[in-house]
Amino acid sequence: MSDITAADVAHLANLARIDLTEDEVAVMTEQLGSIQFLIEKVSEVATPEIPPASHPHVMSNVLRADEPGQVIDRADALAGAPDHDEEQFRVPAILGDEH
Repeated sequence: MSDITAADVAHLANLARIDLTEDEVAVMTEQLGSIQFLIEKVSEVATPEIPPASHPHVMSNVLRADEPGQVIDRADALAGAPDHDEEQFRVPAILGDEH
């Protein structure tokens, strides 16, 4: 069974400043015990020959090749802007004087 006790759960809840009732401590103890059991099961099959993975499926790069394409003209880009100075967009300031 699990090494996690109700006292452990209550202690961790106290450290995390979480108020748990006795019923919640009992439920959490059972749930954490189940999680610990599952981790132990995975540890049984994890071997040095099997590299750690974040995903069960083999992933590959699915992006297209990065090739230069047609570039939009500056005047065309600024044409739809609500405020600009012929060279760049104008936007409201979001930083104070300190920056």
